[in-house]
Amino acid sequence: MNRFGKFLAVAALAVTAAVGSAQAQDKFITVASTTSTENSGLFKHILPLFKAKTGIEVRVIAQGTGQALDTGRRGDADVVFVHAPAAEKKFVAEGHGVERFEVMYNDFVIVGPKSDPAGVKGMKDAPASLTKIAAAKAAFASRGDDSGTHKAELRLWKEAGVDVKAAGGGWYRELGSGMGATLNTAAQMPAYALTDRATWISFQNRGPLEISVEGDAKLFNQYGVILVNPETHKHVKKAEGQAFIDWLVSGEGQKAIADYKLNGQQLFFPNAKKSSS
Repeated sequence: MNRFGKFLAVAALAVTAAVGSAQAQDKFITVASTTSTENSGLFKHILPLFKAKTGIEVRVIAQGTGQALDTGRRGDADVVFVHAPAAEKKFVAEGHGVERFEVMYNDFVIVGPKSDPAGVKGMKDAPASLTKIAAAKAAFASRGDDSGTHKAELRLWKEAGVDVKAAGGGWYRELGSGMGATLNTAAQMPAYALTDRATWISFQNRGPLEISVEGDAKLFNQYGVILVNPETHKHVKKAEGQAFIDWLVSGEGQKAIADYKLNGQQLFFPNAKKSSS
């Protein structure tokens, strides 16, 4: 082989290597998920395991569930991983997602000042406790961001027969912030707030706050995962996104979720089953 032929061969190998490297770097998916899965540290635990298994990097957009579903509707994510079952089923029914798979659950708790101005400490009936908070006009910090937690909170206020929009008095504060930021504000006020237990366990700046109400079945908090519809958004990474979903609901993924603990406490409980779209 002459010098020119050798040069071409070396150049071809360099181009092949560069293309291979670029393809490897491009092997990622975007997941629109909740602030609770991010704030709790769950993703820092499970995503490296998934990447080690598949070589696929997961880039997370952490936002409220309503915003995450909107991100999916625009096609700005490959997968949504959220916790508002009714909204998730609507997302699929409208053709924005392929199938909804249940992945894990935990529960919500109502936290509040240790001084307990509304007298709700130890109650097991969440709507009844909110009725007392409203009657006492005790400060309540709401995420107010259309997140899964906010949707659950509004459902509970409705069951309590309280119209927070009309309540007035300045005791009900809509913050428009994520779970961690809302808890920070509640600690400063101080105020009652609804939070998922995982974020509460991982939250360090509790100040005067403690769990006031827990144990009501109405505080159950289910998480689901959905592949954004590749027929609607052609750029969606169908194979890689489905690989992530398949791993989450597999025995390996479910074990990874169950293994994540802080201070000896399990934050999420796997319960994957057949699709529930």
